[in-house]
Order: sequence, then C-alpha cells, then structure tokens
Amino acid sequence: MIERLETKQRMSRIVKHNGTIYLCGQVCTDASKGITEQTQTMLDKVETLLEQAGSSKEHMLSATIYLKTMADFAAMNAVWDAWVPQGYAPARACVEAAMARDVLLVEISVVAAEK
Repeated sequence: MIERLETKQRMSRIVKHNGTIYLCGQVCTDASKGITEQTQTMLDKVETLLEQAGSSKEHMLSATIYLKTMADFAAMNAVWDAWVPQGYAPARACVEAAMARDVLLVEISVVAAEK
C-alpha cells in the first residue's frame, strides 16, 4: 500500500511505502536569510515531516542536498554536522544545482525508514 500525505496537484510532501518514507524537496522558511539560517530551517522542516510520518532523523537512509553554489558547502556542513545525531549519518550526496527560485541557497530530499 502507498500512503500519500499532504498531497496537492504537483506532489505529496510525504509518501510512505513498505516501511520507507520519501520526503519531497525541502527548502528554508525564509529565503532572505543566509546559508546558515536557510540550512537550519530547512532541516527543522525535515525533522517535523519525519516525525509526522512516523520516523526520525536517526532513521534517515539517504539525503541529497542541492546547493546553489559550492562556496556554501562548509557553512552548510557545519549546520548539517550539528543536526545529524552522531552515528546516524545517512548515505548522502551534495551537488551544485540551479534552484527553483533565485533566492534559495539550499534544498534537500530525504528518504527514511519508519520507526
């Protein structure tokens, strides 16, 4: 069975299938802020969605991070490293990408297991 949560015309924010949770791409809450704040609020949203889906950041399987510029890589990683519980780092990729809106500096897509 596939369960879709917060489904709209274009996408669902959460999709659950066979004990695996897929989150749509998450961005910051305030795109006028810098990379540190954008990364933190983006990760806060991920944590909230994981909890809503019956998971947690300790259950993340993979994460793909999109940066507008690799010049922000170290600053983004400082926030990421503080957020991910020690010993629970998911498989991860980080790439430079054009963003949907010019003011966005970072976006993440996460796959996790249910608790």
